[in-house]
Amino acid sequence: MNNQNVLNELRSILPSAELKINEPLNAHTYTRLGGCADVRVFPNTLEDARAAVEYAYQSNYPLTILGKGSNVIIQDGGIRGIVLNLSSLKSIQKDEEKVIAQAGARIIDASEFARDSKLSGLEFACGIPGSVGGAVYMNAGAYGGEIADCLESVLAVTKDGKLVKLTADELDLSYRHSNVEENGLLVLEATFQLEVGEYKDIKAIMDDLTEKRETKQPLEYPSCGSVFKRPPGLFAGKLIQDSQLQGTRIGGAEVSKKHAGFIVNIDNATATDYLDVIHHVQRTVKEKFDVDLEREVRVIGEPPEKP
Repeated sequence: MNNQNVLNELRSILPSAELKINEPLNAHTYTRLGGCADVRVFPNTLEDARAAVEYAYQSNYPLTILGKGSNVIIQDGGIRGIVLNLSSLKSIQKDEEKVIAQAGARIIDASEFARDSKLSGLEFACGIPGSVGGAVYMNAGAYGGEIADCLESVLAVTKDGKLVKLTADELDLSYRHSNVEENGLLVLEATFQLEVGEYKDIKAIMDDLTEKRETKQPLEYPSCGSVFKRPPGLFAGKLIQDSQLQGTRIGGAEVSKKHAGFIVNIDNATATDYLDVIHHVQRTVKEKFDVDLEREVRVIGEPPEKP
């Protein structure tokens, strides 16, 4: 189907959404990488997001979900079909001891909202650079906490456009995993069950975690955060460091000298540069320690066309 025709049809059913064709995606990711989206959709309401999913399903048109673009590498050839970007859906509300956040809200903002509401349980998320929807999708975690610890339920859209409410147990949450992708779900909203706490105590924990993050992570460069999952009983960053890979560079992508678990975009890197560094790190660690490093970051989109 012609991209312009898709755009015109979407305009008729999503009048309040922002729609563009052939939109560069590198400005919408933390790595500053990626080609163009055939059709990019920024829904401004939950109903717009649901209707976009339903349209893609009924039209048999490819659909890719993008949140804040923090834990993703978009390949240089871009993404075919519709890219549904939820970053406009960022409402966060309180209901007694619960925080209800739309999928496009930053999980950092949800953590700070909980703190300001004197609710404890989301402190660990104060430095996770992604959306609420993305955090649920991968059961994001840091500093000993993870989404599974406090998630009560989600409002989601099935792949055929139906709204469903699912409990955390129904999402099969485990280390950096949920069944969101395999079940063809789009998370629209998450409800976190928290506990009443003292503002000063919650703030002290978050301040301490923020200091640790800022002193140890290479926040001065674009990156996708931790690239690899933690191998059982080991640490990916330590294995990479002990393989003497820090500072290894291909094109504009480099294994961070500050934190070996990060690959940073130091000089207009391409997604191909980034992936080449990832593969080099995986091969080297396998050769030295016989450990298979599994990517935590998602790789989506198409490789560049060969000249």
